[in-house]
Amino acid sequence: MINQKLFRTILSFSLISIFLLYSISVLPIPFFQQLENLAYDAKLNLSLPNTIDKRIVIVDIDEKSLKEIGHFPWSRDVVSTMVSNLFNKYNAKVVGFDIVFAEKEESSANKILNRLAKGSLKNNKGYIKEFHKLKYSLDNDKKLARSIEHKPIVLGYYFKSTADQKKSISTGMLPAPILDLGTSWNDEIAFQKPEGYGANIKLLQGAAKLGGYFDNPLVDSDGIFRRVPIVQQYDNKLYESLALAVAREALGGQGIELKFVVAGIGENGEELYAIEAVSFGNTLIPVDKQASVLVPYLGKQGSFMYIPAADIIKRRADPNILNNAIVLIGTTAPGLLDLRSTPVQHVYPGVEVHANIVSGILSGTIKQKPDYSIGYEFSLLTILGLLLAFLIPRLSPLMTSVLTLVLIGLVITLDFFLWSYYATVLPIASLLLLITFMFILHMSYGFFVETRGKRELARVFGQYIPPELVDDLGEDPNAMNLEGKSREMSVLFSDVRGFTTISEGLDSKELTQLMNAFLTPMTHVIHNNRGTIDKYMGDAIMCFWGAPLEDHQHAAHSIKAALEMIAELKRLQPIFKENGWPEIKVGVGINTGTMSVGNMGSEFRMAYTVMGDAVNLGSRLEGLTKAYGVQIIVSESTKNAVPEYEYRKLDVVRVKGKTKPVAIFEPIGSSETIYTQEKKRIYRYHRAVKLYREMKWEAAEKEFYLLSQQEPKRYIHKLYLDRIMFFKNNSPGKDWDGVFTFTTK
Repeated sequence: MINQKLFRTILSFSLISIFLLYSISVLPIPFFQQLENLAYDAKLNLSLPNTIDKRIVIVDIDEKSLKEIGHFPWSRDVVSTMVSNLFNKYNAKVVGFDIVFAEKEESSANKILNRLAKGSLKNNKGYIKEFHKLKYSLDNDKKLARSIEHKPIVLGYYFKSTADQKKSISTGMLPAPILDLGTSWNDEIAFQKPEGYGANIKLLQGAAKLGGYFDNPLVDSDGIFRRVPIVQQYDNKLYESLALAVAREALGGQGIELKFVVAGIGENGEELYAIEAVSFGNTLIPVDKQASVLVPYLGKQGSFMYIPAADIIKRRADPNILNNAIVLIGTTAPGLLDLRSTPVQHVYPGVEVHANIVSGILSGTIKQKPDYSIGYEFSLLTILGLLLAFLIPRLSPLMTSVLTLVLIGLVITLDFFLWSYYATVLPIASLLLLITFMFILHMSYGFFVETRGKRELARVFGQYIPPELVDDLGEDPNAMNLEGKSREMSVLFSDVRGFTTISEGLDSKELTQLMNAFLTPMTHVIHNNRGTIDKYMGDAIMCFWGAPLEDHQHAAHSIKAALEMIAELKRLQPIFKENGWPEIKVGVGINTGTMSVGNMGSEFRMAYTVMGDAVNLGSRLEGLTKAYGVQIIVSESTKNAVPEYEYRKLDVVRVKGKTKPVAIFEPIGSSETIYTQEKKRIYRYHRAVKLYREMKWEAAEKEFYLLSQQEPKRYIHKLYLDRIMFFKNNSPGKDWDGVFTFTTK
């Protein structure tokens, strides 16, 4: 007992240690982080406000606008018209572009004028004079620059992060940085440090009041946009995101100083370790150590008013929607590749991600993931681990389950309380996993007690049914009932043909080896098809389907087993021949019907078996296989239960001990696997049998004769030819019902 307790304690502390090392990032476990992400997504979706923030409007370059205005990118002249309309007609407050103007635009008219000025008209002073006048009026870049100048417009651009190059190619002109770090900040601050950028052309960025990047280098490993950095460091300078720039402009303009709330200032005032928040004016934005914010999603796509860009250009938008609104210009058209995967929706417009951040900054709803979350996680893991390690070994399984559920409930309640009322995101997945794993670890000792019951099941049923059914019974002990009951089942009998002759030719040792070599693979086939072995009767096998566990496909499984038994026997024949053993042939009979099943016998010996008329018929059908020259015979009830097979109707018979005639069939195989030629022969055979039952002897004889020529080894054709010859000379009479009566088993 002492060793067992010590072993349990060692396992408990080993498990706790793994979780503690994970919490302080010494032992990365991607699975834990994936679960943490899923937990975050679940909390986010459960608490979505699902409201529409009317302060922010998205001017959407959608498919409707592309059809109306033309393919993108549009002429700068069109963009200039859109900008002018937004401010002059619709009175927009701030406009942010979630697109970049990375290249100069040269109009086709300008190209023609330039070509003429340098060519045939270069000496034409009148033309050159007019050319210089028209040149500037046709310069769409300058036209756009004039439309954005002195307006609260934020132009978008992007930073590049490259893993395989020391320096990425940069294009365009960056906006003014929000802060020159100089030497006052050290490398402990984990700003994202891109290696290049793709910015707007100098003419446009120089005219614009502001600029903000729209890329996100902090997409999680599963491709989900959960957080976005609101500042990045490039060339020792800090640049703000599109969302931050738009929000700052909306809340009072860029004249308000941007400040950083920093933790870990040393005695000399220079050792900066982590940023906790970014502030300007009265606005405080909680950030993590990488200066990123958790995107405060309001809901699925449509949490903001959308207006097609074409409606702005054509001046047909509702002025009430846009008056004094913050406008973000972006695209939802699939071909323009600005769709993202988010916790609230797998396909989500990138421009709406920025809109959610702007909304969160304006409303103060961005949740914080504080730096002390590491200590919080480490402390709770320690407390929970020690508590469970101490209590569980002393509690009953029921109380252990109750304790586990209570602790899980408390952890979830605490986490959701902090999420909802303090806007704080703290780890939860590792805490829940530790509780669960500790429960599994200690309760697994109970498994050894439960295995006693399984061993008992294996003792009772292991020799009859496959191991997987024993496992199923162990999972659901109520399914095991040894008391007699009636249910619909299928029973199979198989018997070796001429076994007496075979046994006379072998000594006892060889006969035993032969039977073992035959019965073992046959048993495997039955078990593989979920059958239960009832008994071996010398060379015969009796088995059934549908007990001790119910099997709604019992008839199909029995036919499949019978066909596989024949195939397996064919595979065994060369092995028997090598050992000098005679060839073995078997007959198989299957019937489906209501049977009594249970533990039956006497006080001296009991056996789990089936009984009833349906069982007896199955035995009789096996005996008929020799009379019809087939290996398998099934009853009509079995045939009707498995319509997906092709069958040859052998006859309608009265077996010994029964007065009611039964139809008997030979299963050929699955309808999908039977060749068309074989199906035609079966159809022709059934037509011949029909002629026989109608006492059209000549026509029936002709059909069976032709069939016997096609398949000379098929005995059933000869059997019917013999019967026809007999009936031609000995008429059965007009009242003949076509039933053949057997007087022996």
